[in-house]
Amino acid sequence: MTAGPASTLLAVAAEAALAVPGVADLHHRLPRRLAAPAGRNPAPDRTSPESGIRADRAPDGSGWHIEVRCVLDEGRRAMDTAQDVHDRVRAAVISRLTALDAAVPVTVQVTVTRIITRHDPA
Repeated sequence: MTAGPASTLLAVAAEAALAVPGVADLHHRLPRRLAAPAGRNPAPDRTSPESGIRADRAPDGSGWHIEVRCVLDEGRRAMDTAQDVHDRVRAAVISRLTALDAAVPVTVQVTVTRIITRHDPA
């Protein structure tokens, strides 16, 4: 693969995860929030969906590990939605790697960080 394989995989994984019914958003990582000025959250339009995804090479270089942190809508079983996210992200990443002639094993971990209820102010 050429420069930026992790960023390519971040975009592919984010798009796949957000396409799953029941996924409201991706949970943006804490370091981004800590980088904001005191007392202010970063503006939503400046936070990319990819910030809810982490892609790391296996220590021995044999594959990729993708971590997806999801915020879900209420009304769907969290376990079912998380399984759908896992399956779709894994398939999308494998497809992209295959298209780039860089097929390697891919593991995906999905964490549900929050479920938004109808009464949540988002």
